[in-house]
Amino acid sequence: MDTNSFKTISLNKATAEKNWVIVDADSQVLGRMASEVAKMIKGKHKPSFTPHIDCGDNVIVINADKIRLTGKKWTDKKYVRHTGYPGGQRVETPNDIKAKSSAKIIEKAVKGMLPNNRLGRQLFKNLYVYEGVRHPHEAQKPKEVKL
Repeated sequence: MDTNSFKTISLNKATAEKNWVIVDADSQVLGRMASEVAKMIKGKHKPSFTPHIDCGDNVIVINADKIRLTGKKWTDKKYVRHTGYPGGQRVETPNDIKAKSSAKIIEKAVKGMLPNNRLGRQLFKNLYVYEGVRHPHEAQKPKEVKL
């Protein structure tokens, strides 16, 4: 038996194949879509997945303004942050965030599903979220992915 064929192949930054993928968020549920996007960014859908390498795809999310939340989450869900000053706790609802930029809701959801370390911050740069259908990444020839 030839045991050389059973060696585990570990990728590095130079050998990782990174593709461009486009996801349409139109009438998608936020959490379910964000978990699939985070999986694609991390590269867990590839057979050559290596946990400590940025081997995932670059993901473009379009129609971020048409995202869905189930139940009463538009008004009842709370995003809590702190400014760092005494009494600096701030609370926002998804409606408040959507009024400023609906892309931020998807970015917050995906960022929370990535690792909280240097690699996670590097992986988050592979996410591009746009509120409408138009995006400036036509030159990369992204492939459409149905979720």
